Amino acid sequence: MLISLYQMQPLSGDVPGNIGKIARAAMAAAEMGADLLVTPELGISGYAQGAGFASLAEGRDGPIMEALREIAADCGLAICAGFPERDGAHVYNSSVLVRPDGSAEFYRKSHLYGEGERAAFTPGSEPPQVFDLNGIKTGMLICYDVEFPENVRTLALAGAELVLVPTALPQGLISRRVADIVVPARAFENGVFLVYADLCGTENELSYGGRSVILGPDGDELARAGMMETLLVAEVNPAAYDEARAQNPYLTDRRPGLYRL
Repeated sequence: MLISLYQMQPLSGDVPGNIGKIARAAMAAAEMGADLLVTPELGISGYAQGAGFASLAEGRDGPIMEALREIAADCGLAICAGFPERDGAHVYNSSVLVRPDGSAEFYRKSHLYGEGERAAFTPGSEPPQVFDLNGIKTGMLICYDVEFPENVRTLALAGAELVLVPTALPQGLISRRVADIVVPARAFENGVFLVYADLCGTENELSYGGRSVILGPDGDELARAGMMETLLVAEVNPAAYDEARAQNPYLTDRRPGLYRL
């Protein structure tokens, strides 16, 4: 499977504008033969919205989903996108995987980062799930979720071969360590492909770190972005990494009875 990643400068609060940007990226990715486009956390709305998320949030049957389904069908590829999701009185920081046939998978961010997110969103209460994408077992997390090793391990133990992580990582030394050290370690220690799609540029007073990356199960970078808007492409072939997994049998050599959480 050929995967594309769109490192994106968001148009703050401009849902139609951001959907248009994703549509253009999807068309470019499709022209290169990609089967999947992964876009950043809250790329549909912009991340720095604060109380504005309450008015931007939509349900799973709203215009945002309708637009993403149309783009996926027109371009013939799956799209992973982050959006503010409304469910009754609750607003979630969510991601969706929309296939060309209109079917979709959803995930709600479970680990909210900082007071701003906690004020705007309700944390998701369901663990990440594994689903099929073009014959590859796939799961989703969002940004801060991936920094907790239990989340990626949960997916790996459930059979995931590919983990999609829309993110909105800010600029800074600690963020750089996350993008360059922590995230590759998650791919390596679990033997999974990992797609980490960040925002870039600035939004209101927030600057994003970029450094989006597509990683192999051995932790190697298959494609890495800098600080600007970028469309990355890389091939995902789980069978090509059988030897790497054999040399790193962390999943089979675990001794859960010894671990105290």
